[in-house]
Amino acid sequence: MALSRHTIKTISMPLAMIVGALLCRQLAYVESLTHNLLTPLLIASMLFITFCKVDVRAMRLQWIHLWMLLFQFIGAVAVYWIVTPLLGQVVGQGAMICVLAPIAMAAVVIGGMLGANVTTMVTYSLVCNLVTALVAPTILHSLGNGTCTFVEIIGRVAPTLIAPFVVAQLCRWLWPRGANYFASHGNISFYIWLVSLVLVLGRTTAFILDTEAEAFVEIELAAVALVLCIVQFSVGRIMGKMSGDVVAGGQSVGQKNTILAVWMSLNFLDPIASVAPTAYIVWQNFVNSWQIYRRGKI
Repeated sequence: MALSRHTIKTISMPLAMIVGALLCRQLAYVESLTHNLLTPLLIASMLFITFCKVDVRAMRLQWIHLWMLLFQFIGAVAVYWIVTPLLGQVVGQGAMICVLAPIAMAAVVIGGMLGANVTTMVTYSLVCNLVTALVAPTILHSLGNGTCTFVEIIGRVAPTLIAPFVVAQLCRWLWPRGANYFASHGNISFYIWLVSLVLVLGRTTAFILDTEAEAFVEIELAAVALVLCIVQFSVGRIMGKMSGDVVAGGQSVGQKNTILAVWMSLNFLDPIASVAPTAYIVWQNFVNSWQIYRRGKI
């Protein structure tokens, strides 16, 4: 009996995570051969296809975007001061970065699959990552171990988010036939994301195995990441319900740019704190798999 497209999508994300974990050493080696450029290229390609659907003239800032930004920055500081006295500074920093990280690049793709307004999510994705580049350096300097700058963060964001958006809009203007083709074949983005998910989980697993930290601290960091993942998806959905787009709210607040979060942790916090956003990668993709499964049941 042939599998339906929904069934394939439902099982493919957990399967990609398992393959990534099992082949972590081989995948980490492949990534090293490309100087860690393969995953960013896949993400940029995926976003280009999605952005071809977006008419820049339809993009509008909304009040919900402001509330989500306030939750991100105030929540990051609040979580740090709540968790640190209970579990120590390392776990506090790990918790903080799980909230401080901006919306994930792939959130737009997953949100579109779940029925969210893609234009609304693209608008927030661009604004959130730019504002994070402005605000995060101050928070990281105050609560972390190093000095971060706007240029450093935007340099990590621009190639995989801003560049694909600009190229997609130029394509819509100069080659509308090509843009329409990519826009009508948006499912390609999901399969590109699966490949990048395998690579990311491979690097994630290898990183956790190589981290020199006490097992109990790693468990605390992973547990805190799980709690924050559930809380942020839930809060996002509540915010989204108030604005009429539950899915967009949930994905915008809950699905994090964990690659950027891990980089910020390694460079500007205690490196062990990076276990939290690394674990968050796993948790948020379990949530995404469950949501895709549930949507097919409705």
